[in-house]
Amino acid sequence: MKFLYADSLDFVDPRYDFLRDRNGEGREPYWDDLFAHELMGYAPYDGILVSRGIVGGSAVAGKYTASQALRFRRDGARAFLRMDAPPFAALPLFGDCGAFTYHKADVPPYTPADMAAFYEDGGFTHGCSVDHIIFDFDETAKGMDGGSEEARRRFEITLENAAAFLEETRHIGCHFTPLGVIQGWSPDSMAEAGRRLAAIGYDYLAVGGTVPLKSPQIMAALSAIREAVPAATRLHVLGFAKAEEIDQFMPFGITSFDTTSPLIRAFKDAKANYYLPKAGGGLEYYTAIRVPQATENPKLMQLAKRGVLQQEELVRLEAAALSALRDYDRDARGLEETLDAVLEYAAPATLGAALKDVPGSKSFKDLRVRYERTLADRPWKRCGCPICRQLSIEVIIFRASNRNKRRGMHNLGVFKALVDTLPNGFIVHESADLPGGARAPESHAHRPEPCG
Repeated sequence: MKFLYADSLDFVDPRYDFLRDRNGEGREPYWDDLFAHELMGYAPYDGILVSRGIVGGSAVAGKYTASQALRFRRDGARAFLRMDAPPFAALPLFGDCGAFTYHKADVPPYTPADMAAFYEDGGFTHGCSVDHIIFDFDETAKGMDGGSEEARRRFEITLENAAAFLEETRHIGCHFTPLGVIQGWSPDSMAEAGRRLAAIGYDYLAVGGTVPLKSPQIMAALSAIREAVPAATRLHVLGFAKAEEIDQFMPFGITSFDTTSPLIRAFKDAKANYYLPKAGGGLEYYTAIRVPQATENPKLMQLAKRGVLQQEELVRLEAAALSALRDYDRDARGLEETLDAVLEYAAPATLGAALKDVPGSKSFKDLRVRYERTLADRPWKRCGCPICRQLSIEVIIFRASNRNKRRGMHNLGVFKALVDTLPNGFIVHESADLPGGARAPESHAHRPEPCG
């Protein structure tokens, strides 16, 4: 099974000064900053997925600047992502349309011909057909029952685009492998979409619309799709938000999936920000210690405006918390003293009140327990990845993008190692069409010519 990271210009400044919280002098983000595979010296994923909606253009405003989008199209995806030299040159590069970016539109802003040209010009190894996301989902609906009028309209649009996309790839003689995207409002409707896509020639299908679904719903959909398509059909799960539960999905013959979850949780999860392998398998989670910048954090600035705490006092508490953490890392300060300094600043920074106003609250007690566990266990000392070796305790401090994204990149590496330990399932998990993967058993292995 291949884990692809869905990139969104996630790079960091290698010259960032963590003591003064400053970027390197004269920094130019794209040219100076490093992607995770550059920073770590190895790829903490099996490949990268790039959505056209993230790149942007005239149809949809993306995250790339105009110059970055131009460079992406001119140089190609692999060169732009700096994956054009060993040991990264053989890693797969997937592309999709980014259906979430235009989910309110009546029809997708891209045509099958547009997307085929985008993938071909960008040098992608795999490209998804043009889909229109369906948010309805009813696991009890049987056959083609159920589904709103809008869901059914999007279902047909997605299938019509997939048929035209496959024909377009054959017409232009492209060099990427096309994936037909499945959308549906129920397991059976998604299975029917898969059956139709396989019937017109797709042997690699991408299952869309799974982000808002619960794990049992995704499993029901995958099970129905598996029963409807040929045994050798490969499956990719788009935007797999349940990445930490990936071992539970092994029976469904997933060839690949993409997710941003390990990196995003480093700075968007309230409790599980730092990953470590768990003894016996799985992941162990730790809460990163929030020490925001006193003069820039909106919550702290509001407290200062209301007169709850003076700005000077917040700056003093911030400096004391950072000093205590760094002393603790060098064994120059004890756990309790460090915890007290951290919590005195964490109360206003995290709970929005002065310490004297919250010591008996459940929120404060819970925070103390989580922070005490993080400090007592010193998880950053137990990790040998390049990021943790270089940053030590700085990696566990929740503070601005350069720390938080580095922690997320660490998480990617831990998650990739977990995926690598999962046993092969009953069908084509490892495909010769995904560079770096072992060929599946001959009874199931099938390597089509590119573009069907």
